[in-house]
Amino acid sequence: MKIQLTPFYIIALVILFSCKQKETNTTATQQPNIIYIMSDDHTTQGIGAYGSRLASLNPTPTIDRIAKEGVLLENAFCTNSICTPSRASIMTGQYGQVNGVVDLSGSLKPENQYLAIEMGKLGYQTAMIGKWHLKHAPEAFDYYNVLPGQGDYFNPTLYAKEGGEKMEIKFEEDLVREVNATKYEGHSSDVITDISLDWLKNKRDKNKPFFLMHHFKAPHDFFEYAPRYEGYLADVKIPEPESLWDNKNNGSIATKGINNTLTDTIGSSVGHRNVIRNMGMHMEIDPNIPDPEYKHLAYQEYLKRYLRCVKGVDDNVKRLFDYLEEAGLMDNTIIVYTGDQGFMLGEHDYIDKRWMYEESMRMPFLVRYPEKIKAGSRVNAMVNNTDFAPTLINMGGGKTPDYMQGSSFDKILETGKEPEGWQQETYYRYWMHMAHNHNNPAHFGIRTKDYKLIFFYGRDYNTERNVEAQEWAHNPESMSYFDTPPAWEFYDLKNDPNEMDNKYGDEKYADVISDLKIRLKKLRAEVKEDDTPFPQIEKVVQDYWD
Repeated sequence: MKIQLTPFYIIALVILFSCKQKETNTTATQQPNIIYIMSDDHTTQGIGAYGSRLASLNPTPTIDRIAKEGVLLENAFCTNSICTPSRASIMTGQYGQVNGVVDLSGSLKPENQYLAIEMGKLGYQTAMIGKWHLKHAPEAFDYYNVLPGQGDYFNPTLYAKEGGEKMEIKFEEDLVREVNATKYEGHSSDVITDISLDWLKNKRDKNKPFFLMHHFKAPHDFFEYAPRYEGYLADVKIPEPESLWDNKNNGSIATKGINNTLTDTIGSSVGHRNVIRNMGMHMEIDPNIPDPEYKHLAYQEYLKRYLRCVKGVDDNVKRLFDYLEEAGLMDNTIIVYTGDQGFMLGEHDYIDKRWMYEESMRMPFLVRYPEKIKAGSRVNAMVNNTDFAPTLINMGGGKTPDYMQGSSFDKILETGKEPEGWQQETYYRYWMHMAHNHNNPAHFGIRTKDYKLIFFYGRDYNTERNVEAQEWAHNPESMSYFDTPPAWEFYDLKNDPNEMDNKYGDEKYADVISDLKIRLKKLRAEVKEDDTPFPQIEKVVQDYWD
């Protein structure tokens, strides 16, 4: 039947369309939606917009779009470069000793999942999808569908608040729970995005603003990428960092041992240097091949697998963008992209994270929200992951709760300017002494815009584990029992941004270092860091402070 478009019919259509538009945008005039996208171990070197040696490979065109149309933070840092503690600080706005999560054994109870709780108070419908890694289920969210523990790259099982089948799932080595779980087919990056898109399209209350935490597993080791990326970068030589081959005066006896006696043990390497754990082993490079060829082959395979995982992340971020644009939500949604910490991609011949060195400590942080954020802006204000929750809460229309230690930098995102009294330093503490055969000595330190001071105290905080490990002496998973030499390291980041020359002990910097130690002591008190429960650590700190 042919419909005649009479004036009355046209008016009715206009009214109907206007009502539909009004329904879609009801919350737009009140609160923006928020999508917080976080990958695991995606470091700034692996994002084109940060301009690293890998930028010429164009690894992240979609993520780079956030920087082009929004803001990029140059000085965002984690307070502990390891998954569980970093995620706990993001969720609580607190440092490790306050929220109780200082290493991978930590967990976050629903009543302490503060970011979800506060966003719920502001009227947001909240969802957590993907990698959670905080042991207790994310019950503070209205909806969740998450990986148990690390989860699997392929055909992953995720557990949810409702739906699925009752299954016993192994979260960690010593933790098994019965949950509502579903086994999905495909690569985890695709699956997690499928679930987020399904929630956005079909399961959320469209009369409420949404707060979605979309967490990829990738590119966490061991870098299992979707088969469709097998040919990506196959014939490309990946640029190598200079420090992979010549580490100059980076480090100290804390990272090398006296007379370099621990270089084969401390810090998992790319090539043969570390005989306990190196990337060549994981990349299945023939161990009979000597360095430098072994190291070169290991690095190339390592970076190609890593960047193929990154490619999968970037392509799936585009799927989220496509939905937002089709639904007319792109400009009314605050889009955040970050990683849970940095990652060493061969710099200083190191792999993994954990270190207070730049590549491990720095986090990517990019935000798009055209209503308030100027396109193409860059900010060098000092922020860390305890500031993320306060910032998201303030951008959603709330105020930073008194129990959070972090501060909101929402006005910095909007203006590009630091408010009077803004923090000029950030604190770092890595607790997991000589763990997982990566063998990073425990350390803490302070970073300003110009300088970095690190103290490697080299002791495990858990004395019970220490005693147990000493009884059988050769724990295949850990060398936490092994005390490493304490030492300080100092880097002049203005003149040595790649941290190639440890200047601790140089008289030229004596006054700067003395001032940094005063600021470090004050900062430790401010973040409520207390080593009195760990006398073996406190003694080393006191003995080596001056």
